[in-house]
Amino acid sequence: MAEKDSACSTCGSMGTEQCSSCSETKKGHELNNIKHVIAVMSGKGGVGKSTVAALLAVSLQKKGFKTGVLDADITGPSIPKLFGVKKAPDASEIGMYPVKTDEGMSIMSINLLLENEDDPVIWRGPLIAGAIKQFWEEVIWGDLDYLVVDLPPGTGDAPLTVMQSLPLDGCVVVTSPQDLAGMVVRKTIKMAKKMDIPILGIVENMSYIDCPKCGEKVYPFGEGKTELMALEFNVPLLGTFPLKTSISSLGDAGEIEKSDDYRLLKLDKIINHHKQ
Repeated sequence: MAEKDSACSTCGSMGTEQCSSCSETKKGHELNNIKHVIAVMSGKGGVGKSTVAALLAVSLQKKGFKTGVLDADITGPSIPKLFGVKKAPDASEIGMYPVKTDEGMSIMSINLLLENEDDPVIWRGPLIAGAIKQFWEEVIWGDLDYLVVDLPPGTGDAPLTVMQSLPLDGCVVVTSPQDLAGMVVRKTIKMAKKMDIPILGIVENMSYIDCPKCGEKVYPFGEGKTELMALEFNVPLLGTFPLKTSISSLGDAGEIEKSDDYRLLKLDKIINHHKQ
């Protein structure tokens, strides 16, 4: 019996492992020179993934790297709010240009294309996947050292599109201390492994509160088991973020670039990974 042709791993078309159209997708816009692409993922919503993605981008920018953020959370975009950008992207015949933050970081999000920032995007999976591909193919990011991609939670169409359509160097996984969050985040880790995407590390968010009187750490959700999870999957623990009002206040004000909490990330583990 003749062997059946395999389906393209990205679009599902028959004939080759990956069709020529999808292979071209990973190249992005011809004017782009992006050295590293990092996805920030979580299995569960509400763990502060977008805030961690923003702080990761801020940390890279502060380190002297040219950095951009692609907001791939099409139905729940948060990146423009965190960075305080509202201007619609400029466009030309050859593509769209990302919006710049106060410190020169490049941002692209569906929210920058809406008339009102709280207008809902009520789209099915194929339209969401198409928008993510457009942000990669048609946005002129130019020269970047790092592009951070903020994914929606879960293991559905949008994360799958990013993993198959963008040339990811790896992903950073965000969790919180609760066992429930850890259980669901494991699904994301296993998805990345099945897709052969390197896991650069795990971040535990909302880990503790610094007592304002005695300075002791208080664990409102119990002490997390993220360090054990990191050992289980043999990946680095990139940092633990406290539950503190200054992070949320700066995010609400669109001033996340002013936060010093980016210093809590062990950025050297990501940079050294790319030097290997």
